[in-house]
Amino acid sequence: MLTINNKCSLCSGSRCCTYITEALGAAPRSKRDFEHLLWQVSHRGISIYKDSDGWFLLVEADCSHLQANGGCGIYQSRPQICRDYDNDWCEYDEPAEKGFQLHFRNYEELLSYCKKRFKTWGR
Repeated sequence: MLTINNKCSLCSGSRCCTYITEALGAAPRSKRDFEHLLWQVSHRGISIYKDSDGWFLLVEADCSHLQANGGCGIYQSRPQICRDYDNDWCEYDEPAEKGFQLHFRNYEELLSYCKKRFKTWGR
């Protein structure tokens, strides 16, 4: 039987330990805000998304403590944010991307959005 407590043992790849997200704070509004986001998304492993909770920077990067078997190498002394992680809904249930309203994986995708949003972009 699948329960909240045993989902981690069923997950292949420990998806939650292969990226971090950081809230961007206030929603980007100005051209200057979006120029900054264009700089960020120009870097390898970085994407930007918007969901019902706001705008986020998504950094694809494995945790350095993630073991080959998917376990945590410092489980007993892991950071508090890891201890607080609640998997009653997680990417074992469905991909996080399903909830994204917008997702920019690279410079070109975000630039295209900027040109539609700001009619004077590039002038």
